[in-house]
Amino acid sequence: MAADVPPPGPGASPQARIDAPRERGPVSWARRFGVVAWPSFFAAGVATMVFFAFVDPLQLRDITFPDLPISRQTGYSIAFFLFWSATAGASLFTAILMRTPPPRAGG
Repeated sequence: MAADVPPPGPGASPQARIDAPRERGPVSWARRFGVVAWPSFFAAGVATMVFFAFVDPLQLRDITFPDLPISRQTGYSIAFFLFWSATAGASLFTAILMRTPPPRAGG
């Protein structure tokens, strides 16, 4: 079993260090948050730029909520946070699916 193999010593070749089994400790909450937040933030930025390359926020406001005094900058901000929440949900779902199951007892 790979867990029984000791890690290579300091004089080992670089390839031996790469191929050596690694023990994974607990993952911090900050790392888990970053794994979900950063890709979703990036995707939301790209989605906002692509969406508003074709749609004017003021025209969108006039179609959807003509009585609300929403500026162009507020429209960009609202859309960005909507895109960010949608992509964060997708990233979170992916992170949940990618979790490794706990080891089986007796296995």
